[in-house]
Amino acid sequence: MKTYTYTEKKDTRSGFGAGLAELGRTNPNVVALCADLIGSLKMNEFIKENPERFFQVGIAEANMMGIAAGLTIGGKIPFTGTFANFSTGRVYDQIRQSIAYSGKNVKICASHAGLTLGEDGATHQILEDIGLMKMLPGMTVINPCDYNQTKAATIAIAEHQGPVYLRFGRPSVPIFTPADQKFEIGKAIKFTEGNDVTIVATGHLVWEALEASKVLNEAGISAEVINIHTIKPLDEAAIIESVGKTGCVVTAEEHNVFGGLGESVARLLTTKLPTPQEFVGTNDTFGESGTPAQLMEKYGLNSASIVEKAKAVIARK
Repeated sequence: MKTYTYTEKKDTRSGFGAGLAELGRTNPNVVALCADLIGSLKMNEFIKENPERFFQVGIAEANMMGIAAGLTIGGKIPFTGTFANFSTGRVYDQIRQSIAYSGKNVKICASHAGLTLGEDGATHQILEDIGLMKMLPGMTVINPCDYNQTKAATIAIAEHQGPVYLRFGRPSVPIFTPADQKFEIGKAIKFTEGNDVTIVATGHLVWEALEASKVLNEAGISAEVINIHTIKPLDEAAIIESVGKTGCVVTAEEHNVFGGLGESVARLLTTKLPTPQEFVGTNDTFGESGTPAQLMEKYGLNSASIVEKAKAVIARK
């Protein structure tokens, strides 16, 4: 069994900042907008090097989306930056009408997603954003797993024509993907080979899935771990191939089980390969204030929960 280790932890939002800075040097059409959260979005380096290509809109997120849509008409590639809650829920009408319906080439970049926002509590911990964004026609939805993959994804979406929702987070998490990776939108990555159960994970839960696979292996259970960094478009072929071999699947995400990755996988399997499935995610609930580690444990978004669900779904085969 292939195992993964890490030597450093870093927040995925810093991966976004590094990717945006790189784009500032290589793509003159990239511009950035922020709603009064420059430091939180790690946009300082881009702004320092490209002050004329940055727009501080203040706490006016709806206006930011409208400005971004307008900038695309002149050939610019706008990257908007604020917290995930404000990037989606607060501005859903503007995204739907001015960006998605109009097919504008806006990159909606959202930090502090999910429970790992931590101490700011339930009002800021959006757990519905993937569902909101994936239901918009033409919207690409990306949720990378670590610093390196977030940097690579940020660079890749500049070349993609059309609206994109890029989701990343606040806490420091293990870096376990290569620094020189090429990010392919819509192409899943298989981390481990297995025959007994497929674990399909996204974002911060990918590392937890890899940790779970080690525990399962020690128990004689062979788990195949797949990183679904692109939730829409979903890599259906990769999921069908794996589940066709293992005969069961666990989906894991830092998001409500209603409307997230798990439901996308369930829709696929229902139509093409009916299969026992278990879900790791929040269950129709808001979050609360606490450290990221405390919240991930309380709401069952960790390797122990993935192990438990894997054993349960294997028993259903």
